[in-house]
Amino acid sequence: MPTGVPGPIIELAPTTLRDRLAAGEPITLLDVRQPDERTFASIPVPATAGDLFIPMREVPDRIDSIREALERGPVVAYCHHGVRSMNVAQWLAAQGLEGILNLGGGIDAWSIAVDQAVPRYF
Repeated sequence: MPTGVPGPIIELAPTTLRDRLAAGEPITLLDVRQPDERTFASIPVPATAGDLFIPMREVPDRIDSIREALERGPVVAYCHHGVRSMNVAQWLAAQGLEGILNLGGGIDAWSIAVDQAVPRYF
């Protein structure tokens, strides 16, 4: 019987996300980093996927945009190392949103494992 408590957030490995994007899955990438981080580096988003940029502090005010994205398919949150995006994913799940995933290791892991052309930063 459901308890009303959201389950654990699924973390995707960067290579799994790459494969799902390559397969044309209608994933929306939710970048929760700060604007200067986004300007420096971002994950290239194929035409079959969505790209949503909502800095972490703005998520509560823009939850409707995330709900709309979920109507098209899963939403994968990401940040620099995966910590902020996990917090966002857990908060969204607590608000009753289903289909929120987290990119394990964030854009840094993506740069290492998938696309070394994406600059790393510290």
